[in-house]
Amino acid sequence: MTYMGLIQAMKDLGFPCTYHHFATPPAPPYTIVLHSYGSDIQADNQNYAEVGNYQLELYHTIKHPPSEKLIEDKLRELRIPYQKVETYLESEGLYQIIYQVRLLGGN
Repeated sequence: MTYMGLIQAMKDLGFPCTYHHFATPPAPPYTIVLHSYGSDIQADNQNYAEVGNYQLELYHTIKHPPSEKLIEDKLRELRIPYQKVETYLESEGLYQIIYQVRLLGGN
């Protein structure tokens, strides 16, 4: 799975989604995907396998478990393990749910 595949999966669920940020954010709920850092598998002074650590971020005006369940079910279906972090962005008036995922194959 590439980050582009993850973006398409979110769009297929009905969430507007893009890489990193929207020039003009759509009405919530929406999602973004962004690269956090790489964890390539290395040996013998070579990178053998690309491993990208990404964040899939859900933004919503309310705490909305059905939206979270949709995303979590899709991640399970795609066999993408995740860690979940939640915060409230007071300045934006939005809940931010971050799914930290690793994608093998890098991009």
